[in-house]
Amino acid sequence: MVNIIGSYECKLDAKGRLALPSGLKKQLQAIVGEGFVLKRSVFHKCLELYPMSEWNTEIAGVNKLNRFVKKNNDFIRMFMAGVKMLEMDGSGRLQISKDLINFSGIKKEVVLSSSVNRIEIWDKNAYEEVVNNPDVDFAKLAEEVMGSIDLNEAE
Repeated sequence: MVNIIGSYECKLDAKGRLALPSGLKKQLQAIVGEGFVLKRSVFHKCLELYPMSEWNTEIAGVNKLNRFVKKNNDFIRMFMAGVKMLEMDGSGRLQISKDLINFSGIKKEVVLSSSVNRIEIWDKNAYEEVVNNPDVDFAKLAEEVMGSIDLNEAE
């Protein structure tokens, strides 16, 4: 499993290319040759960048859905909408397609935020709004989500 750490600010160039910051490139160095998958986020107007190994794990679960159930088929279609395979170019950049830029509302200022095994790609202003949302009590959320998990329990 890939564990990615950190949040990074960078810029999208006029051609839709995103130069990965050196701290992120170092973390991805061992797997960059596998390529990546870029897709729309399910819950937010941001993009998700998966290392190929993590995408394969994610899509294996999706592929177990019975496609003769309409709800499953509709989900798969929406989940896969806009999915793109990417490779880093020789300058350490990723090309983001116009449809995904439009979906995410990315202008020029971008935040790359680790989400354990994937990277969320946000328009900077949208990211700031989400992480600084006054309607979300993070302490309460943390207790609700993590409070019942015994972190000392052996795996």
